[in-house]
Amino acid sequence: MVIMSVTVCYRFSQHFSVLPNQAYLWCTDFSPQDPQLLGGIITERQVVSLSEGLILLKDILRADNSVVVEKQKLVHLYPSKLSWVLTHITGSTKYSQFRYEILPDPSGCHLNYEALQVEHEKGSLTSEEKLQLAKMLCKKDSEMWQLLAVAMEQELNK
Repeated sequence: MVIMSVTVCYRFSQHFSVLPNQAYLWCTDFSPQDPQLLGGIITERQVVSLSEGLILLKDILRADNSVVVEKQKLVHLYPSKLSWVLTHITGSTKYSQFRYEILPDPSGCHLNYEALQVEHEKGSLTSEEKLQLAKMLCKKDSEMWQLLAVAMEQELNK
């Protein structure tokens, strides 16, 4: 039996009221304390440095009914470009890839976020269904980055 997957593309931009280098360093300083910033989406995070500029994130998500989901993500850092690429290597969105780039703007900087999210077992979606899924995923991810922007600015503008 062949399981069909669909790739959903979406993007957004998030403003930060800090310098670009500060934003990049804050965003890529992965730690076991990250789940506290994400409002309980992730309950546990392990950070494994594989080599210079290459990190493995092991995220544990626990649902209310005590279902445990582990997602492993490979992160490639590109500090000279203030960018990074995150690829899901396990979990329900395996093979999904997310690109992040910090760019300067007149009042600080902004994050350009681009997602290629692979949804497994979705079968074939109509164009309209795919568009609605992209809108829902974009809204969810942009809301998370709005929370992270507040946390970043509170921490860095002390």
